[in-house]
Amino acid sequence: MGKNKKYALITGGSQGFGKLLALELSRYGFNVILVALPGENIEKTATECRQLGVEAQTWEADLTNRDELLKMTAWANKNFDINILINNAGAGGTQTFHKSDLTYIENLIQINVMATSIITHQLLPNLLRQDESYILNVSSMASFSPIGFKTVYSATKRYIQHFSRALCNELAGTSVFVSVVLPGPMKTNAEITGRIEKQGFLGKIGLVTPEKAARVSIRKMLKKKPYIITGKRNYINKFLLSLVPPKIKMHLMTQAAKREIEEA
Repeated sequence: MGKNKKYALITGGSQGFGKLLALELSRYGFNVILVALPGENIEKTATECRQLGVEAQTWEADLTNRDELLKMTAWANKNFDINILINNAGAGGTQTFHKSDLTYIENLIQINVMATSIITHQLLPNLLRQDESYILNVSSMASFSPIGFKTVYSATKRYIQHFSRALCNELAGTSVFVSVVLPGPMKTNAEITGRIEKQGFLGKIGLVTPEKAARVSIRKMLKKKPYIITGKRNYINKFLLSLVPPKIKMHLMTQAAKREIEEA
């Protein structure tokens, strides 16, 4: 199917930020493997990638299901030489922790933490066989502080940040380079746009278009930047946050998140 041809595998690749990352890779001439939940019209995105002159394969899987996840990685390892892995699939949301459904909490951890870790673990031998390979993990500006009402989300994104930086250090001297991107707020769909609007000033200060974030992410990944901020506004946001004492920073970000619930 795809032996002797290099492929980039993107999770959450059917829509939103993942779709834009896949299209950007296609413009660079990388063949792509798109992984997404069933029913997300993944073939439409694959067709758009093919129109840019590359090959595009698809796999539908629920990444909260360990068996489905392992079937996908086994299929990818058997059929393709992979030199780029983008762990983009993720879950978010804003809820009062003790009122949250247990499935919601489990899904956040399974997708944001477990799926990223397992996919990386399973595909890493494939990546190491290639002359030059890249891993890009998608974290968030929310990883810079604990945030009430995003209690589990911000913690999982902090995990992604630490996991990526540690793995980059561990793989020094190999053919694999690991980057982590920390995008700020992006209006990728109506639901997320609504949440950003409700956050007020803090939600808008780091706002960047998802198209620009995708361009910056791929460009800096290929330049082997370990730590990727996606726009000048987010550099300013990060700088401002660094000046604020942790307790006050957590309070401000928690209040912004709380407005999402109060105005729902």
